[in-house]
Amino acid sequence: MNAHTVRPVVLADAFAVEGPLADAASVAVASAIIALCARVQIPLPFTPVPVSGATLGLLLVAAALGARRGAAAAALYLLEGGAGLPVFAGGAAGAAILLGPTGGYLLGFPVAAAVCGALAERGWDRTPARAFAAMLISGAPIFALGLLGLSRFAPARTLLLQGLWPFLPGEIVKCAAAAGLLPLGWRLFGARP
Repeated sequence: MNAHTVRPVVLADAFAVEGPLADAASVAVASAIIALCARVQIPLPFTPVPVSGATLGLLLVAAALGARRGAAAAALYLLEGGAGLPVFAGGAAGAAILLGPTGGYLLGFPVAAAVCGALAERGWDRTPARAFAAMLISGAPIFALGLLGLSRFAPARTLLLQGLWPFLPGEIVKCAAAAGLLPLGWRLFGARP
């Protein structure tokens, strides 16, 4: 695909590199970006779930790569962490993380990436307002599966306090940051959305 003759569907398409090897490389790099963002972690004293930068990385790479490659990057990230690489929040690793209080949130990553990537493929990443809406919508599967998983460890009366309410302000900030970066990416790389 030539970026000057074919209109890119997602930001990654603007680089005019295609094929299975390019897809595999972009998925691997995207997984590393999620892991790098996950290093940013803020533990909260009243919940086993930390605030993490992983969702910011996830939403950015999913929108940049599209649904298929974004979901693959999220799945690779989970496989890496489950296999023992220190890629989860704060450098945590192992299958026990996927089975623990934060496991549901992590298992929501591929679903959220597919949603975010699909919305980006439909042009939702071109303006800050639409990108922000896409990010918020994409976060819903993470919270839904996260609360479901956390419900095994937290009493029902405190579930929303431990797994949702304290994370919404940070989620809004992360969505706003991603929403500002994506349209900027289109302009910086000279792509015509």
